[in-house]
Amino acid sequence: HDHLLTAVFSGAFLGAGIGLAVRGGAVLDGTEIAALLIGKRSSVLKVGDVILGFNIIVFVVAMTVLGVEPALFSILTYLSAARTVDFILHGIEEFIAVTIMSSKPQPIREAILDEMGRGVTIYRASGGKTGDDREILYCVVTRLEIGRVMRIVESFDPAAFVVQHPLSDVRGGVVHRHAMH
Repeated sequence: HDHLLTAVFSGAFLGAGIGLAVRGGAVLDGTEIAALLIGKRSSVLKVGDVILGFNIIVFVVAMTVLGVEPALFSILTYLSAARTVDFILHGIEEFIAVTIMSSKPQPIREAILDEMGRGVTIYRASGGKTGDDREILYCVVTRLEIGRVMRIVESFDPAAFVVQHPLSDVRGGVVHRHAMH
């Protein structure tokens, strides 16, 4: 009886089905074929975004027949489906860039290299406030490894300034040798 729960969970199950089919090399209809082609050529759009975009267009047109509320619940269903598809296709292998500004960069760098087997790039910088020379560490890890990086940083420098942001594409380097495929 709860349309919101129905929309969200049916979208998750729909997205899981589409994601598993696509991951296994199959497609369900022309929307997935177009989404796969666009998603492979675009560094910005993911497969789920393209599927969602196509379906929003269909449901906005369908609002004239179905009414506003059913069309909005349908859009919500496909929003949930799109996020689930993207998680199944990209979620485990999603890469995060981590920038670490610390007063103790050497032990942090060594721990990331030794304990995680990840590459670390060192940027030479000057402090904006003090003008002091410093090293900024930059590394790329999977989404599942971010907690480990944060524990390493915290163990050496609880006051470190850490910035993280998701990456849409990563090629080459140490990250692919250890990443799950």
